[in-house]
Amino acid sequence: MRTRRISTATSLAVLFSSVVLVGGAANPAAADSSKILPAASVGDIVTDGVHKRVFISDPTDGKVLVTDYNGALVATIPSLPGVTGLDLSADSGTLYAAVAGADAIVTIDTAALTESARYDTGSGTGPKYPALAGGKLWFGYGSAGAGQIGSLDLTGAEPVVNLGQETDGTWYAAPTLASTPGAPDVLAAGIEGQSPVELATYDVALGTATRTASTRTDGSNLGDLALTPDGTQVVVASGAPYKHQAYRTSDLAPAIAYPSDAYPNAVDIAPDGTVAAGIFGWYDPDVYVYKQGVTTAPVRTYEFPNTGNSSGSDTLDPAGLAWAPDTSRLFAVTVNSLGVHSLRVLTDPNRSVTTVTVTAPPKATRGKKVMVTGKAVSNAPFTAGATATVTRTDLESPTGKVLPPVALKPDGAFHFVDTPPAGSTVTYKVSYAGDATHSPGSGSDKVTVSRAATSLTLNRNKGLYAYGTDVSFTAHLGTTYKNRAVELWVDPFGADKPKKLVKTGKVDSKGNLSTTVDMTRDTTVTAVFKGDARYAPRTVTSTAYAKVAVSTSISKQYKNVKIGSTTYAYFHKKTNPVFTTKMTYYKNRSHLLSLELYYAGKWYDAGSQYFKLGTGGSIVTLSGTHETGYRMRVRASYVNNTSGDNVNSTTHGAWKYFYFTK
Repeated sequence: MRTRRISTATSLAVLFSSVVLVGGAANPAAADSSKILPAASVGDIVTDGVHKRVFISDPTDGKVLVTDYNGALVATIPSLPGVTGLDLSADSGTLYAAVAGADAIVTIDTAALTESARYDTGSGTGPKYPALAGGKLWFGYGSAGAGQIGSLDLTGAEPVVNLGQETDGTWYAAPTLASTPGAPDVLAAGIEGQSPVELATYDVALGTATRTASTRTDGSNLGDLALTPDGTQVVVASGAPYKHQAYRTSDLAPAIAYPSDAYPNAVDIAPDGTVAAGIFGWYDPDVYVYKQGVTTAPVRTYEFPNTGNSSGSDTLDPAGLAWAPDTSRLFAVTVNSLGVHSLRVLTDPNRSVTTVTVTAPPKATRGKKVMVTGKAVSNAPFTAGATATVTRTDLESPTGKVLPPVALKPDGAFHFVDTPPAGSTVTYKVSYAGDATHSPGSGSDKVTVSRAATSLTLNRNKGLYAYGTDVSFTAHLGTTYKNRAVELWVDPFGADKPKKLVKTGKVDSKGNLSTTVDMTRDTTVTAVFKGDARYAPRTVTSTAYAKVAVSTSISKQYKNVKIGSTTYAYFHKKTNPVFTTKMTYYKNRSHLLSLELYYAGKWYDAGSQYFKLGTGGSIVTLSGTHETGYRMRVRASYVNNTSGDNVNSTTHGAWKYFYFTK
């Protein structure tokens, strides 16, 4: 098994010194879930496939965090000062933790999630990086200039610690170790942050670490290393070059390289050989997933979001990748510009992302053939016979109708012909269900399909009615396909009475639907046909007008006298007539009071004035010097707009006649 760990501050300093900041927008992450970790630092990450747990060490706070496969915190194991490297037993029953601050290897019961034993490695050893191989637990230890490899043998009655297992010299610092169950006698080592990168491999079959190969590579700032499942290659993540180089473990000669980007800092290899290559990248994909030995294109990539306050996205922690043993998930530990660490659960990592584009004509004629084209795009080719599901959604099939499947060419291209039976918006959705090497994907496009026009009429337009008249409005609907329903909306003038749906229903056998409106205001009636699969929607309006109720009475006269057929109120010239007007009330409404004088056979304007209308009407007294011997008349009027509102139509009251005597 391989050991995970975080790079040192020195390594990060070297890395940052070569970074050039470039502005850009971060793309969203491909993670299905993400949880913030209560960690001051991250040293290592290991997964337990039996208990479905993830273990993350925090050297700064001296603890190991335990989460479930969704990233939720399950437990915290404390009192582990400087804990860095972690490794898991083959049966997933024991977690080994290298606790540098206690000069000890600590075992943790993965079922109980408690410390089970602590093995002293010697004063000042500071073990950091454990790896199980050859029936023992090997660990890198030592200070700067005195790095070494030790082992812990737990097979006997008493634990046995052997130090100084590196007999060909010493390492610059405690070496990082990597192992794999598929090649139990192979151990690989390197120094984090070292430039140029120094690597070595060992045979541990006989219980000692016998060096089999060593080299200095052209890489710089080693961040991580991992063995392939068969132990034939070690894959290295170093700040440069900008790729994840693989070396043969037999002689450490360069083998293949997995393309990535600046700056490689993490690598983990699943039991099936799938390689997860991670980089420190603000503006580029952070993780590249490759099938073992296939370097032409990644199976998929992941890019993390920006949860901090910088322009760049969150970055991958050094050595911050770990596969679930069944490859169903890839776990990544990230950190933002505020120093907040998160555990990201990347799902479906071993299948290429499938992106489906669908192209349909923008417009089409109902009942005529439509050609739809498209392409399913993936980094992996599609197998012969691969098909995608086609679904058409329209007014006839609002939940979707499945059409015959469409065949995918090896490059993912497809086309099909359909005859849309319904008009309006028709959506064609093409879905690929996914397979062993492709994730599911779907895409869609819309077509506006023509519909025939139908007739819809509404009577009473521009009609003028007395206040309070009950008026029947009738909508008449012409030929349609299936929908025979009409809505009738009534909208009285005035902001205090909003538009209201008063009736919905099918038209009668003659195509009619009616509603009665009490005409107390000018009113717009709207008839709505919402359309159907073959006929387009239609809306018509009819605006009818309502007068106000208005009357004027005269008081204070001393008698009423008929002149011809007209009744006059007679006033002594010293008496002021009182005019009382009753009119339909509306807030801030005024009425116009007009006077006319009869002279030489004609009525002449004698003046007019607006008066505020109260809820009970208005009372106006005609004062001043009154001339005798003249016939006069008065009336009250509501004038649309100038009376203070426009909710009724202009209405003139009846004239009232009066006459002054001595």
